[in-house]
Amino acid sequence: MFSSILQTLPQVLIDGLALGAIYAVVALGYTMVYGILELINFAHGEIFMTGAFVETAVLFIFQGAGWLTDMPAWLSYVLIILIAMLVTGALGVGIERVAYRPLRKAPKLILLISAFGVSFVLQDVIRFIAELKTGNYIISTPQLFDQRYQLPLSSISSWFTDASVKANTLFIFAIAIVLMIGLDIFVNRTKWGGAMRAVAQDRETASLMSINVNKVIVLTFFIGSALGGSTGVLFAQQYGTIDPYIGFILGLKAFTAAVLGGIGNIRGAMFGGIVLGVLEMFASSNLGILTGGNFGAEYKDVFAFMILIIVLIFKPEGIFGKAIKEKV
Repeated sequence: MFSSILQTLPQVLIDGLALGAIYAVVALGYTMVYGILELINFAHGEIFMTGAFVETAVLFIFQGAGWLTDMPAWLSYVLIILIAMLVTGALGVGIERVAYRPLRKAPKLILLISAFGVSFVLQDVIRFIAELKTGNYIISTPQLFDQRYQLPLSSISSWFTDASVKANTLFIFAIAIVLMIGLDIFVNRTKWGGAMRAVAQDRETASLMSINVNKVIVLTFFIGSALGGSTGVLFAQQYGTIDPYIGFILGLKAFTAAVLGGIGNIRGAMFGGIVLGVLEMFASSNLGILTGGNFGAEYKDVFAFMILIIVLIFKPEGIFGKAIKEKV
């Protein structure tokens, strides 16, 4: 059993890191909004899904116009990511303005219900548009990078079997790292980032210090939603098939990653996403081996949510979070 697990470990790590990078960037959107408003934006998964559909629509337009043959694949990739980020960023700002801002002083439960409402509306709107244009809501995304690179690990050690890595996976790593480092620098080393941290710490005091709280909240929703949209592009290119419901489960898993790292902690969300992706892929590949064939890869979602339950029981503030004592 141990040798079987060890043989597949390199491929599991490669696939797990790719999935974890997607979770990490989506988790950033959850943790940013929570840090500012103490709101779990459960519509964020559908913003991620919208980004995947925007990417696919733009790709079809590019193909129809013949632009894909006129520019390098990596340039097309970057351009599509930027378009998806702008569209989903604007969508996030609109959602905040319509669904959250009028309820800002309402009980948190009302905001949560509003978030679920927005989630279902986005699912149905995207499904309606997809079926109207294609006749089917399950869509195959054209792939910009199809190459696979073989890693001859068996020649290094008999413990491992050969692994392969897609060119798209390498691009996912590069884009995810750029986005995460860029966000970290923005939040910790810029004036607007300082304003965001101030509002997250104490909204009323920040407003007394001439910080425009509404602008900070709008900026937070724009950045978080843009990150979610960019991740939709990465997901569509990595897995090739999308539908209006991909955001629900993936959004919950990204939320799990944010809780694991410490909800409200940006670096914690990054760490939690990577860890969750690797653990989930390990479970998907080896759950049958560990249980004697009684459970298969279909139970990997259960494994992810078991992690959420365990974290909430034993360390609800997350790995990098800090326990906050309520004032009496």
